[in-house]
Amino acid sequence: MTGLTACSSADAATTAKPTTQEIAALFDQWNTALKGDAQGVADLYADNGVLLPTLSPVVRTNREQIKEYFVEDFLPKKPTGTITESHVRIIDEDSASHSGNYTFTVTDEDGVQKKVPARFTYVYEKIDGKWLITEHHSSAAPAKS
Repeated sequence: MTGLTACSSADAATTAKPTTQEIAALFDQWNTALKGDAQGVADLYADNGVLLPTLSPVVRTNREQIKEYFVEDFLPKKPTGTITESHVRIIDEDSASHSGNYTFTVTDEDGVQKKVPARFTYVYEKIDGKWLITEHHSSAAPAKS
């Protein structure tokens, strides 16, 4: 006799592909975390996440190094990002990418704000039920010719 295993709606929900909106909202979560402390931002990255940051030539390859970047280089500038072009790709139930352009408003030591246009790519993986950043590349946008 062959038995059939029923799949509950809760099981189906855990294996369903994320929506474009769910993945796009992960940027909002990251952007909001910038208003807090570096540990809160770093916790959005996988333990072995990779960050190729805008303001440093050093590639960060783990959560502690990522935290260091936010402590020393980025959060002191009080950044706030706005996405100006967005492309989300759903890879499977547990991975997705988000790329495009964003503009950051940053503040220098004298309190002067400046807008910095940049390009970005985030690669997300669902690890232990939580979406984490496994790859993040951000670079200043080239000047228009």
